[in-house]
Amino acid sequence: MHKIEHRVIYGDTDAGQVVYYANYFRWFESGRREIMRTLKIDYLELEKSSIITPVVEAHCNYFHPARYDDVVVVETRISEVREKSIKFDYNVFRKKDRKLLAAGHTVNVFVDKKKMKSMKIPDNLRKKIKTG
Repeated sequence: MHKIEHRVIYGDTDAGQVVYYANYFRWFESGRREIMRTLKIDYLELEKSSIITPVVEAHCNYFHPARYDDVVVVETRISEVREKSIKFDYNVFRKKDRKLLAAGHTVNVFVDKKKMKSMKIPDNLRKKIKTG
């Protein structure tokens, strides 16, 4: 599992200073990027080798609102590795009281960028994911 912190900025909120629902998916992306970085998998390097990993499924349950100036913690873990995809699970907590604000998941599929077709996760990447 990997944790990142984010302070809610005004631009994350709606007119009521409550975080706009879609911003949780941006935070999920930050968590996903950082967990991959800890596994020594660099998205820019993947793209240079003609591999992209688009989100093909996204889900979020909202339990309590995050508000302007809250510090939130996004916990990310890899819950499933399949032949061509990875499932990431996320929990978003308010830091000061550890209240669970939201929980969700995304599924990212590995795609050959030139052919725009799904592909098996390359063995070298699968090894990094499994040993991480």
